[in-house]
Amino acid sequence: MNILVTLNSNYLKQLVVMITSLTQSNPGIHFIVYIAHTSMTERDFTFINQHVDTFNCTIVGIKIPDDLFSNAPITRRYPKEMYYRIFAAQFLPKELERILYLDPDLVVINSLNTLYNIDFQGNLFAAATDVYEPLGKFNKVRLKMPKNSTYVNSGVMMLNLSLLREQQNIDEVFDYIQEYKNRLIFPDQDVINGLYGGRTIIVDPKVYNLSERYYLIYNLHPKNRECKIDLDWICRNTVIIHYCGKNKPWNENYKGKLGAFYQSMQQY
Repeated sequence: MNILVTLNSNYLKQLVVMITSLTQSNPGIHFIVYIAHTSMTERDFTFINQHVDTFNCTIVGIKIPDDLFSNAPITRRYPKEMYYRIFAAQFLPKELERILYLDPDLVVINSLNTLYNIDFQGNLFAAATDVYEPLGKFNKVRLKMPKNSTYVNSGVMMLNLSLLREQQNIDEVFDYIQEYKNRLIFPDQDVINGLYGGRTIIVDPKVYNLSERYYLIYNLHPKNRECKIDLDWICRNTVIIHYCGKNKPWNENYKGKLGAFYQSMQQY
């Protein structure tokens, strides 16, 4: 099973926990984890390999040229590594037909098989939304997304590499960034939604991209009064828990309900 991660050396400990959760929650599956980066060192990769199950996981580093995203909006919060998922089809091995992109700030707690083998139905991506209306409508207007599209979180995405190689236009991506750079709040995520929102299959966020915020908002929503989810439901049904945003379980000021899943994977 092919996994793509993009990061710098600031997230190595979280990456180790994420990779550990992959192998612990998917016994019998061998993972090839491609790490796209510009500045990681041999020492960084040694650290990773010393702390993960290398019998069930192979780590492959892919160094990206420094100047590839010189025209993209880059800040301390949104480093250039975030753009690698947009162009993954350009630098990953040509024999790969699909890959699962995962942010390093998440844990996998159940089988990935259903998500990984999803039928793309001619689409480029599969991902989950992490917002409720009216914020979703605001994002669609802000980015001029197609009417039939849904704003998704790009931290968990299945990529149809075969079709991306055939149909992705690199110049179109940079033109979009240039045109909408003043509207991009979450730069690469906004670009993916703005350009490919109509070509993305939507998967259940409660299952494949459950965040603290979505967990709270879902249970507070009036329409879910009779179908609230709890930690037992999450243990049985959720596949990926994503600690996106500033509230993260490895920080001292963490306040949330889902940190126990991260801490349990940290013990291995």
